[in-house]
Amino acid sequence: MWRDYLWVGLGGALGSMARFGVATAAIRLLGERLGETLPWGTLFVNITGSLLIGFLSGLSSPEHGWITQPSGRQFLLVGICGGYTTFSSFSVQTLRLLQNRAWALAGINVAGSVLVCLLAVGLGHWMAVSLGARRG
Repeated sequence: MWRDYLWVGLGGALGSMARFGVATAAIRLLGERLGETLPWGTLFVNITGSLLIGFLSGLSSPEHGWITQPSGRQFLLVGICGGYTTFSSFSVQTLRLLQNRAWALAGINVAGSVLVCLLAVGLGHWMAVSLGARRG
């Protein structure tokens, strides 16, 4: 069991470092050409992470089975892709719901992830600002 955590942790560290490098490069390249109105680094990481997890989950699916060891799947999908971007996990999970024709659940997952998470980040920000105002 501890090996699972080790593989996920190692993959997560590599994915996080890749995220930093790729996002920095995307900001530099896209921000200079297209302006800095969008968070280009995050957008590029989310798109490439979704492409990567889609590819890797296809390679490790029971039907195609290139990556058959659970530790390999955990290292790549949970560790590297999860460290790179959790949006990729959201994307592949939503794809699976759509493939299973669970339209309502896919819609709830998308709406809940976007809307509820925006509300949660707003609430968290408000809480921190309120706490800071009391302190100062």
